[in-house]
Amino acid sequence: MSRFAVEKIRNLTLVGHGAVGKTTLADMMLFKAGANTRAGSVDDHTSLLDTEDDEKERKHSIVSSVCHFEHNGAHINLIDCPGYPDFVGQAIGSLRGVETAVIVLSATSGIEVNTRKMYQQAEAAGLARMIVINRCDGDNIRFPQLIESLRETFGSACALMNVPNKVGHDFSSVVSTIDASASGETVVDVKAAGQQVLDAAVEADEFLMERYLEGGELTPDEVSHAITKALEDGTLVPIFCTCAKKGIGVPELMDAIARFAPSPVAYTRNGKKGGEEVKVEPKADGPLVAQVFKTRIDPFVAKMNYLRVLSGTLKKDASVHNERTGKTFKIAQIMELQGNQTHPVTDVGPGEIVAVIKVDDLLTGDTVTHGIDGLVMPPLKFPTPMIGLAVEPKSQADQAKISGALHKMEEEDPTFHVKRDAQTKEMVMNGMSELHLQLIQKRLHHREKVDVITHQPKVPYRETVNGAAEGMYRHKKQTGGSGQFAEVHFRISHCPQGINPEEYFTDTRFPSLRRFHYDAANNSCFIDRVTGGSVPNNFIPAVEKGVKERMEKGVIAGFHVQDVVVELFFGKDHPVDSNETAFKTAASMCFKEVFQQAKPALLEPIVLMEITVPGDKLGDITSDLNTRRGRMEGMDGAPGGYQVVRAKAPLSEVMTYARGLSSMTGGQGSFHLEFSHYEMVPPNEQQKIVAAAKKVEEEV
Repeated sequence: MSRFAVEKIRNLTLVGHGAVGKTTLADMMLFKAGANTRAGSVDDHTSLLDTEDDEKERKHSIVSSVCHFEHNGAHINLIDCPGYPDFVGQAIGSLRGVETAVIVLSATSGIEVNTRKMYQQAEAAGLARMIVINRCDGDNIRFPQLIESLRETFGSACALMNVPNKVGHDFSSVVSTIDASASGETVVDVKAAGQQVLDAAVEADEFLMERYLEGGELTPDEVSHAITKALEDGTLVPIFCTCAKKGIGVPELMDAIARFAPSPVAYTRNGKKGGEEVKVEPKADGPLVAQVFKTRIDPFVAKMNYLRVLSGTLKKDASVHNERTGKTFKIAQIMELQGNQTHPVTDVGPGEIVAVIKVDDLLTGDTVTHGIDGLVMPPLKFPTPMIGLAVEPKSQADQAKISGALHKMEEEDPTFHVKRDAQTKEMVMNGMSELHLQLIQKRLHHREKVDVITHQPKVPYRETVNGAAEGMYRHKKQTGGSGQFAEVHFRISHCPQGINPEEYFTDTRFPSLRRFHYDAANNSCFIDRVTGGSVPNNFIPAVEKGVKERMEKGVIAGFHVQDVVVELFFGKDHPVDSNETAFKTAASMCFKEVFQQAKPALLEPIVLMEITVPGDKLGDITSDLNTRRGRMEGMDGAPGGYQVVRAKAPLSEVMTYARGLSSMTGGQGSFHLEFSHYEMVPPNEQQKIVAAAKKVEEEV
């Protein structure tokens, strides 16, 4: 039996840019609803939601927090999210748990970079959207122009549901634009604003639109129903005005949430089972379907997975199924959340948001089911973290703990990844920004008691050849007893990209070809062309192994070799002193010497960049790309006067691009990059890289 009727539940997330008062607004709503005895404050560290030490120190949210309250007969679940782009993963995850996104902005700052991003994310997720203009008591507010820019950026669906009596220090109340009895002084025309609301609302209901256009009067109930329907359909994005710190406009916002915000009943989610789309309806007596939208590693409570129940009833001690792993596990504890406070509950129905405790193999995005095996909800899509730092333990004690500690951070934060680069042999952690990675390091220190040293990661260059060469190497070693002897002859040449190995490696092109082993990952091939048994068959695998090991080590600068063909065509052995070790050593040294005669060259990774910037900064961006050896590939317009630039550039030139872009655009720009291909390094750059590699080798 569900604790709450599904139609009475309202699930919302507060998103937007940083420092606009989202947490203050959530704290004030909790206080106004009687869920807290005082209005918590971020400034004096009494917020019910910003409870992490890092949040108190910085006075802004870093992780999302879930809370709940009752108002006008509605049970309202609220997720308060960080606003800075560094922690956007927390906000994106929250969208999967709700039906409505409340985009909060500051009346003094207007539309900022994350205002735009989170509005677009919420729209793409098909959520109802509300806009809250907070800090209407601030200075230098140009209210009519702000509303105009909102409608210009996000469309004519944006309409004022209430308006301030005044802005600045005299702001003391809001006036409804849809209440016929509303009166009083306001900063904009109430009647005109109300007309925009009605125009947007009736657009979602053909019957009401027809009556409305014919001049018929709509009843308050019809208006209320039309607003809710329009919110669901996205034809209306209501705007509310507040000063969260003083509580002005907050009760009116809470009334509107209870009255107009869609309930889970309005949203039928779609999952997939065996490739077929399956509707997941919010029914308490249906099969259990829930999805993890957030993971938290609490140092006191242990691991917590935040679940949104989509269908059925989740019960304590029940056995449920993790669709990703195919494993069944038992729900030992279910917790209702109020900031960092938890309260145990025994069962929860559709529409509810709770946490399950100490489930080891449960990750963000996982689908949990019972009674409908094989159903999977759509995965959560997070931005790829592009800012990297190589990381190593500071001490021997840290060495033993670093892997587990970083794994915990990765499990908790979907925009933080750790990988060991096979080419550079470095452990590299990637995050959304330098600030994000600094915070990870602080958490490693305080929470996991692990200290690390970081530095700029190495660029994974590759080595290749542009020509062809032949040569031999004889390995001879006598140590009193049995010695070592092996001689191999190689031909090394360039291997073109995009070949079909079966068509390319033939005895027409490579005479006396006996067999070949093609490595698709490195576009390289080892060819056995030995005739007359000059290298015994049992030693040829050792020759190939010696070649592979040298290719991994590199020759001219210590980077992995690719795009080469290595032909073994002759050699010599000794009946007593030849062995696998000798042939492996000879192969490695022969490859090294012949490679250097075949016009060796360095390749560098080229990345595809997608850069979103204000239109007036376009010239600065293109000029900067030229200095980074970048090439423009195209450009598109984006809402709000933004431009999306597509370009290709060497990875080495853009590893610190985030800092430069922020400086050029005043924090208004964003970018994404992904690997494209490898290209030849210009000769002058190659000389620098090879010289630096030799210097490091000499120092070692």
